[in-house]
Amino acid sequence: MKSLSYLLISCLLFIGCNTSKNVFTNTTSSSNDIRDAIAENQDTVRIANDNLEYEIIIIEPGFNTWLVSTARPEGFYSQEFMEARNRQYVIEWNNRVLQPHRFSPNLYEMQINYDPAVDYGYEVNYKLYNYFIYFQLTYNQKLAGYIPRI
Repeated sequence: MKSLSYLLISCLLFIGCNTSKNVFTNTTSSSNDIRDAIAENQDTVRIANDNLEYEIIIIEPGFNTWLVSTARPEGFYSQEFMEARNRQYVIEWNNRVLQPHRFSPNLYEMQINYDPAVDYGYEVNYKLYNYFIYFQLTYNQKLAGYIPRI
């Protein structure tokens, strides 16, 4: 499951790059130091579960503000609803990664390893679902056959 987190992290790093990002130039820094520095950034959302051995870090300018101010509150959607949507979004996302001649490789750089047989829990599905909604609205993309709803 670590591959899911590394894949999503890498993908979101490339999507969310801008000039206001912190640059880490010390190559001897430990991963914990870097993780702590990233966690201080307001455009960063960290989701982790040591029992399932995964970690997702979403680094996207404005996502955290959007999550707090615009997204439906936790508990609004059922976990089953969000899991179903996340499966659809991940399938379409991965299809777009495999077609860089049709879809911008700057938006869809790496595949997401989302296993429908794994229970990631409510928080992970909530934040992943809302990231997909944010991504679609921000970049004028449509990952499923319907307009994303907030």
